[in-house]
Amino acid sequence: MAATDDILQNLPLDQLAQQLGADPQEVQQAARTALPALLGGLHANAQDPGGASSIVEALGQHDDDLLQGGVDLGQVDQADGEKIASHIFGSNEEQVYSALGSSGAGGGLVKRLIPILAPIVLSYIANRVLKGGGGLGGAGGATAPSTTDNSAQGGPGSLDSMLQDVLGGALGGGTATQQAPQQSQPSGGGSILDVLGGLLGGGRR
Repeated sequence: MAATDDILQNLPLDQLAQQLGADPQEVQQAARTALPALLGGLHANAQDPGGASSIVEALGQHDDDLLQGGVDLGQVDQADGEKIASHIFGSNEEQVYSALGSSGAGGGLVKRLIPILAPIVLSYIANRVLKGGGGLGGAGGATAPSTTDNSAQGGPGSLDSMLQDVLGGALGGGTATQQAPQQSQPSGGGSILDVLGGLLGGGRR
């Protein structure tokens, strides 16, 4: 899952582990569970009518290049991250955390990581949707249409369509209920994204 690897490469794992009072290896494993869950949750919400447009609006508030030059944890707003997670997972938030905990990565650690990772994920997606799909920081790529332009919504080439493409690519070209790294396999048999597909019903963001 390229998006997970891209984000992990820009995370200061040692600093993050110190902040959370955990081992860097544990933090990396938990992040490999939490990141696909956030991306899968966004993808699931983007499938509903109006869901993609709501996410695009949220991306406009997180076009802040958090990953440019490596993530500075001091720039990450955890309170905002809690709100993002609440919107993504909705009333199923605690069930999602429970399912993530069953993956083998400590559930408590995953739950503490998600508010940190959520703004980073939105910044990552924003730079690909709003800045034309270039590399970190939006280098290269075409200029996306304005979110205030009605033509930006709905059809091919619209921001909504670009969002679908970016999220699909971030999940390995599959849907929110298909692709997941090996680390995200819960003991129950299905992948975390299979679980999310059953829990998440609509546009939460």
